[in-house]
Order: sequence, then structure tokens, then C-alpha cells
Amino acid sequence: MFEQAQHQRPIPGAVATIGVNERVTFLRKTYGHLAGAILAFVGLEYMLLDLNGPLFNAITLPFLKLVFPQGGGGGMGWLVVLGLFMGASYVAQRWANSDTSKGMQYAGLGLYVVAESLIFTPILLQAQLQFPGVIADAAVLTLFIFAGLTAAVFLTKKDFSFMRGALTTAMFGAMGLIVASILFGFSLGTLFSGAMILLMSGYILYTTSNVMLHYRTTQYVAASLALFAAIATLFWYVLRLLMALRE
Repeated sequence: MFEQAQHQRPIPGAVATIGVNERVTFLRKTYGHLAGAILAFVGLEYMLLDLNGPLFNAITLPFLKLVFPQGGGGGMGWLVVLGLFMGASYVAQRWANSDTSKGMQYAGLGLYVVAESLIFTPILLQAQLQFPGVIADAAVLTLFIFAGLTAAVFLTKKDFSFMRGALTTAMFGAMGLIVASILFGFSLGTLFSGAMILLMSGYILYTTSNVMLHYRTTQYVAASLALFAAIATLFWYVLRLLMALRE
């Protein structure tokens, strides 16, 4: 549930090579689209988790039956879902980075928001039913973490692209643990959630610095997708941690 920014050195037309006014315009578009993606995600989740709404019976219930053992899906069902999500993420990223048309870029961002909305439904439904108020708490904490990390990048103007290798290695290790936990049925626990929060904080530093320095000015849709992916994954593990602590 994350995307990596793709440019590690300034390229012609990159944000680092343009004037202040153009840079401000690019950042305003990027964070404006990020806000739009977050609002779309919230709206979709509201409809998917409305127990009396049409989407709950049409989409949410069949999805839960695939994921949860009592519905016949079990661990393999969740692996299928993760595989489909990774495939959709790859396609969404390719579309969002397309130079052929703006419509294709928006289609990529939209596809990713829809994919995230679906994969979040099990944990958000559990939180909604068993831990009242925890979703709002996790959202506020996630936004505070994101705001602090963003401010750190903007104020220091440091290039965090050197973190790419370590972050990628750590993420592959984390994915291996996630797959193993699904296959063998063990819980990853609160320490894993805490470690993932730290990892995704590193991804936010890395992605934000790339957005500021290495994206082309025409790539504000792709930049917003990369930031949204990092925030969504951070929110997932903040929510998991708070739910575990309240148990």
C-alpha cells in the first residue's frame, strides 16, 4: 500500500530547476489533488461501511466473505486480495505517470483510491463496530505525523532520496512477514505495527522530498498518488496500533 517516487536526480523541468512561482503552483496542485483523493477515500468508505446502504450488500459483504475464514476465503482469500491490490496499484501508478493524457493520469489516481477503499473495509468495519471513536483518533494522529514530517522536509529542504535502498529492503522484509503471517496464521502484534509506522514515516520523508525536488511540474497527479499511498499505509498501521492498545 505504497508507491515509490521514481526520480532520484533532478531532471530537466523538475521542481528543483524551476522558479519559485512555478514551484508554488506545482505544490498547490499536488496537495490540492492529495486533499481530493483523501476526501474521495472518506466518501467511498462512508458508503461501503453504511450497514443500510446499497454498497454494503453489493460490495462490502462479498468482499468480507472472500477475506474472512468464516466466509470461506481464509488466508488464501486475503492473499488473493493483496495480489489484486498490488496489481491495481501497479496499473494505477503507470497511468498516473503517463505523459499521454491528463485523463489517464486522473484514471490512475481514481483507480488507486478505489483499490485502497476496498482493502480498508475489513479493518475499518472492525474498528467501527468494536472500537468506537478509534477511526477518528487514528485519522487525527496520522495527519499530525504527516504534517510534522512534511514540515521537516519543507523547512530543511533536505533531499531524502538516499533512503530509497534502505526503505525498499525494509518493505520487502515487511511484506515477507505479512505473507508468512497469513499463510501460517500468526499475529504480527503491536511491535510490528510500530515498526511499520516508523517505516512509513521514512517513506513520507522520502516521497515528500522527491515531490519537492525531482518530479516534473506536469506530474502533480502522480505526486499526489505517491503521497496518498504513503499516508494511507501510515493510517492503516496507526489504526492497527490503536486498536491493539485498546484491547
